[in-house]
Amino acid sequence: MPFLDHLEELRWRIIKSLVAVVVFTIIAFFFSDQILKFLLISTKHLKHQFQLQVLKVQTVFIIKLELAIITGVIFALPVIFYQLWAFVAPGLLENERKYVIPVIVFATISFIVGAAFAFFVIIPFALDFFLGLVPENVKNNIALDFYFGFVARLVLVFGIVFELPVVSLLLTKLGILTPKILRKYRRYAIVVIFILAAILTPPDPTTQLLLAIPLVLLYEVTIWISYFFYKKKQEQKD
Repeated sequence: MPFLDHLEELRWRIIKSLVAVVVFTIIAFFFSDQILKFLLISTKHLKHQFQLQVLKVQTVFIIKLELAIITGVIFALPVIFYQLWAFVAPGLLENERKYVIPVIVFATISFIVGAAFAFFVIIPFALDFFLGLVPENVKNNIALDFYFGFVARLVLVFGIVFELPVVSLLLTKLGILTPKILRKYRRYAIVVIFILAAILTPPDPTTQLLLAIPLVLLYEVTIWISYFFYKKKQEQKD
């Protein structure tokens, strides 16, 4: 296929993904009240309680809209992953294309696990830690939009970084990545991980460590996954 035809196909894949996001976003907007209440679960069992407050007239509407978009993207992930796979599939061998369903399922589950880990473990821990630093004579009042921005950012970041094993699987299957390469550049990867954690998280060392440590562990899991599929690929060649 000529280069321009590849670009045309990529354009249609992106359009289909965006349509899925828009459809799920519209549906999610009608359930934005329930989603809003669900995201407040992490505030109910904290050692240090705080009061959420609205400081702008349009705050609640904007939050509902943002939540609908984020939820739309999450529910559209299987479609997005499928479109991405369908774009690269023609360049794969016939026996490699059979992994389409497992890869899509694995990628979706990885994102959900990462997001759930952030929501149920990291966010409550971070909130308790930071709220515990406030002096006794100071009230914990937090703007509603700031709180949901904090939650949404951590959930999305952890969901994305938990895709690392999926990327490893794909690159290993394509012959671009090997466990030897991953082990060789482990030290450099750890440095990059801490730099990324500093960029992606709020500007405090505690949250950065809470992201960096799972990322380092995920890197080790990635080496194992790469080794397993690389070994299997070599056995098939033999």
